[in-house]
Amino acid sequence: MTALGDPRMGDQRHNVETHPRPAEAGPSEPPPIISLRDITKTFYRGDMAVEVLHGVSLDIHAGEFVAIMGSSGSGKTTLMNLLGCLDRPTSGSYLFDGEEVSGLNRDEQALLRRSAFGFIFQQYNLLATASAMENVEVPAIYAGLSHGERVARAEELLTSLGLGDRLDHRPNQLSGGQQQRVSIARALMNGGAVILADEPTGALDSKSGEEVMRLLRDLNARGHTVLIITHDAKVANQARRVVELKDGVVVSDSGAGKVPTHSDRHVPLTNVKAIPLYATAPDVIEAAKMALRSLRTNWMRTLLTLLGIIIGVGSVVAMLAIGNGAKKQVLDNISAMGTNLLLIRPGAPNQRFVGGFRATLVPADADALVDLPNVLTAVPEYPSSVTIRYGKNDYQTQVDGTSQNYPMARDWYPAYGSFFTADDVETYEPVVVLGETVVKAVFAPNENPIGKYVLLNSHPFLVVGVMNPKGADTSGNDRDDIVFTPISTGALRIYGQRYARTITVAVEDVDKIDATQAVVTRFLTNRHRSEDFQVRNMASVLEAAADTQNTLTILLGSIGAISLLVGGIGVMNIMLVSVTERTREIGIRMATGARKLNILLQFNTEALVVCAIGGVIGIIVGIVCAWVYSHFGKPILISPGPIFLAFSCAFATGLLFGYLPARKAANLDPVVALGAE
Repeated sequence: MTALGDPRMGDQRHNVETHPRPAEAGPSEPPPIISLRDITKTFYRGDMAVEVLHGVSLDIHAGEFVAIMGSSGSGKTTLMNLLGCLDRPTSGSYLFDGEEVSGLNRDEQALLRRSAFGFIFQQYNLLATASAMENVEVPAIYAGLSHGERVARAEELLTSLGLGDRLDHRPNQLSGGQQQRVSIARALMNGGAVILADEPTGALDSKSGEEVMRLLRDLNARGHTVLIITHDAKVANQARRVVELKDGVVVSDSGAGKVPTHSDRHVPLTNVKAIPLYATAPDVIEAAKMALRSLRTNWMRTLLTLLGIIIGVGSVVAMLAIGNGAKKQVLDNISAMGTNLLLIRPGAPNQRFVGGFRATLVPADADALVDLPNVLTAVPEYPSSVTIRYGKNDYQTQVDGTSQNYPMARDWYPAYGSFFTADDVETYEPVVVLGETVVKAVFAPNENPIGKYVLLNSHPFLVVGVMNPKGADTSGNDRDDIVFTPISTGALRIYGQRYARTITVAVEDVDKIDATQAVVTRFLTNRHRSEDFQVRNMASVLEAAADTQNTLTILLGSIGAISLLVGGIGVMNIMLVSVTERTREIGIRMATGARKLNILLQFNTEALVVCAIGGVIGIIVGIVCAWVYSHFGKPILISPGPIFLAFSCAFATGLLFGYLPARKAANLDPVVALGAE
């Protein structure tokens, strides 16, 4: 039992400085540690005012053992709440160790409770989800002791109180007497210079009650100032001094005007530094631990709360992956056509033609455009349908009559063999270059088509090359289902027309493509003496497509964000319910020294932990959903940006929607919170 009166606190970093005693006090007459003068307390119920204490004056010296006795409704519990800084007097003066405390703000009162007082309640007021060790550690958490110091101190106190074999037991696994001894250990955790016991034997059987009173007498013998609130005269008579209250006034005081001779043997107040106004790293760590413990205890509620965040974050990740995948596919397909291209088509701007093309462009226009500034090359094209035959195989495909510069313009070269040459174009050579799909359609597997003759609409053509595979375009059309032939040969043998259906211009510097477009337009207008053509800028097409896809991606992301918002509202609702259910726990923490910031941090941390865990699981779910979607042949793009955005949104959701419940909890009045059912 040697540890019961041990006031050691280790290297504490928080709490107020010890209040100096008046200089005029001599060693023979020490000033009282508690001095009340004309204290009143009025409660308001609507418009009705009820005064419970009517001008109470009382002095209590350090080291005294005082019983404040009175019947129910006499005001004794209200007086204890005022003495322990759980409540404020309506009027009057309250000096603690020589300093006025009735005007202290909530955090200053919390610091004083932490450094000076230890509470023992009739109903024990232990945290139901915490073990005996964890309950005893609570005051030291708010005093800033390290985990190792707290554990050692709590184990020492519980062992000295005969609970060394019950350290890991929760309150529902302990008897009433054992629970009260846990609350006594908690009261001593931060030193407990002044012990306030409210009906400490009221909920105990006679044997357990006698044991608790013996412990309180022993504490007083070791120098603790002990104040007992009781209605039982037998309990009160065990104190050295009895103060009787009746109808809110002191009617008798067995120690009035007497200075106890043993007051020089009292436990000194804890002398530690002022607490910072911000949350420290240990505060955050402890808040996270308490949050995890609380969430684990109510795992079903936690799971339902997580579900909303998981769906929200998963939706954001999956939707953005799908949207970005579709965007990439569209832009890749457009880019494959060439972003440095100008496409010139026949017909006046904004004019639509039905039933074919106007013959306003000729291959000679392409030859003339090559000499313009910033033009890399220009190729005429005449696409048409054709039937290709090889052996017994016939295949309907597309033929594109063009020039030898087509690979340069489109950045599309043969995989093997070669493209036709300028001489082939000039001499109308019957040569052809095949797309991969056409090769697979008319030739046997592993058969080399180079040097073989095929028939295009019954005209023989020599295969000189096979193009690299390109795949499907944005519309799903197979770009490899095509054959290329010199435009001159095609005009002579296939489609019988000598004009071009389009001219593709490749520019050298894409940054100057708009200026080049203007030059090309002026040149052809002068050449044709009218603007009978249309010019499309592929860079502009790509930009427009990108804008469209960005809009669609934002739309998809917004759908996921709405889900996340709904999940956040769910978090707020659950946290508000949690605050309501845990009001007494909040009061216990405040009574043991928790500041407003500590309570705010604890409940906000719980919301943040829920959203952080939900965010991580949601990211995994979103990635899995996107992966499943990709197995249906749909493009996806998973990148760190959307994942970070989704997790950040989840974290911000916890911070935003957790603040209101946390603020409600932090603003609770300690005495009201302790009285909650």
